[in-house]
This record gives sequence, C-alpha cells and structure tokens, in this order.
Amino acid sequence: MLGAHMAGSGSYAFRPIHAHILVVGWLTLFAWAVYYEVFTITSKKLAVWHTWTAIIGASGLTAGMWLQNLKPFDLPEAASLILYIGGGVTLLVSFILFLVSTFFIEKK
Repeated sequence: MLGAHMAGSGSYAFRPIHAHILVVGWLTLFAWAVYYEVFTITSKKLAVWHTWTAIIGASGLTAGMWLQNLKPFDLPEAASLILYIGGGVTLLVSFILFLVSTFFIEKK
C-alpha cells in the first residue's frame, strides 16, 4: 500500500520507511519463520523471546522512523527518537537471540 501511494503521488518521502518495512518486517521475519519451520529449537523460551523482540523491534523501528522523518503529529522530538532507537535496539537484541538460538537446534 505504501509503495502504491508513493508511485501514485509521485512523492518518495516514505522510501526509507518502505524499505525498512520490506527488509525487516517482511524478509527477515519470513526467513526466521522458515528457519523455525525447518529446524526444531530445543530452547522454547529462547524462541519465544526471539519472536517477541523481533515483532516489537520491527514495529517500533518502522513506526519511530516514520514519526522521526515525516513528523505527522506535533510530538516532542524525544518521543519519536525513543521509539525509533528503542525499536532498533530491540530488533538488534532479536538478531542476537536468533544467533544464540542457532546453537540450540535438535540434532537429527
């Protein structure tokens, strides 16, 4: 929808947000889902923590980026930065948790 809006309006102001939604929100989460379908993780709590940090991080990063770049509301700069940086850090934690989870797969 965002890509169609940019193409129709001729404005590419949403380009960085659109790219992050695609790469982080779709490709990365899809790749992780395939990994969890193919491999059995022995540490279920680690998988749950990874999943939730990925969802929260991807949502926070893209929402914070949108608020920071386009300033659609009259919010203080600190509010959008907290969401932007907090989402990015949470997403980074999810990448680290995914790396750790690769050491906890069931041997076949």
